[in-house]
Amino acid sequence: MQKIKGVIFDLDGTLANTLPLCIRAFREAVSPLIQRPLTDEEIIANFGPSEEGTIRTLAPDHYEQGVSDYLHFYKAHHGLCPRPFAGIRELLKILQERGIRIGMVTGKGKHSTMVSPGTIQSAAFFEVIETGAAHGPRKPEGIEAVLRQWGDISREEVIYVGDAPSDIEASRKVGVAVIAAALAETAIPDRLKELEPDEIFYTVEDFAGWIEGQI
Repeated sequence: MQKIKGVIFDLDGTLANTLPLCIRAFREAVSPLIQRPLTDEEIIANFGPSEEGTIRTLAPDHYEQGVSDYLHFYKAHHGLCPRPFAGIRELLKILQERGIRIGMVTGKGKHSTMVSPGTIQSAAFFEVIETGAAHGPRKPEGIEAVLRQWGDISREEVIYVGDAPSDIEASRKVGVAVIAAALAETAIPDRLKELEPDEIFYTVEDFAGWIEGQI
């Protein structure tokens, strides 16, 4: 691996443990509209598009109300995840001080991204943020958009850091090295290892120690 000059982060489960917050907000927003309870598995199965796309699938007849209610509950329950993972801000500061480009590519919609604890407390570190789309997953396109903005460095000098199998697949599709972040209880380390990321880390401390030797 070449010396790293740019790092692109996922948000949910990578910068902050926001997935339990997402699931609760979906359940409280959508279940009353469709008049039945939603299981965690049903909600997770519809991840990929932004929240708008997930709600369009789960409650197509109540789209606007569903989106509005989701954002309300997402903000209301921030106590479930009030801050990024311990050590993330310190890591971002180190990268910034060393002149490393920092970006974010997330599947979340624009509105929820900007009120997420991983963004609110860290936004000043991100040179560019690419969010998701209602029509479906777009992480490869998001990564490519960041790479175009970082035209002075090559994709071989950039890594993507994410917690999901789809993050590994998206990174491989665009030809950037990928670091699996198995930091949250929602991560599935065995599945991540099956897809052979370039590295996998279970703590922010271990990832920080590794990347300081690569920049």
